[in-house]
Amino acid sequence: MPKYHCCVPLCSASAKFNGILSFHAFPTHSDLRRQWLVNIRRDHFTITSHTRVCSKHFASDQLIEPTTLDGRRRLIKGAVPTLFEWNGYKVEPPRRSVWERTERRPELFPPDDQEEHSLTRDHDYCSVPEPYALDISASAAEDLSKDVETLRKEMQELRVQREFGLQRFAGSDTDIRFYTRYT
Repeated sequence: MPKYHCCVPLCSASAKFNGILSFHAFPTHSDLRRQWLVNIRRDHFTITSHTRVCSKHFASDQLIEPTTLDGRRRLIKGAVPTLFEWNGYKVEPPRRSVWERTERRPELFPPDDQEEHSLTRDHDYCSVPEPYALDISASAAEDLSKDVETLRKEMQELRVQREFGLQRFAGSDTDIRFYTRYT
């Protein structure tokens, strides 16, 4: 039997000096093989018939212990190496979702009053605003349209000054009289 070495980076396990570890060949299924390569962080890696991953990199529930003394340790179907030096040989717990990580304000109503107020929290798209609300928004729109008109007039005056160069004459009437000879 050949003496295998683990192909995982930073792992120096060898079958030559270790009878406890088992060494496992890469799977033949392409998706599973790709997952192994991703997990062991080997992007452009040539897999040969002697390429192996040692049992240190598999969780105990993915290994099938031998039933006899001369049997060998096997992997369950679909096993993927997940334990490495860079993760401290631990499987990280799944990351909490955004919903779980986000802090929320406490509810406005106590839980026993929640049913009573649940209708007021939802928006009713069919409701009609109160008449006074329409008056307020109409007067606000009218004020805004007056402001827009004032700004348009100011822009027009500035445009005329820029086009005809009248800004240098804006200081006094004597300047214009000097240049135009009109009194």
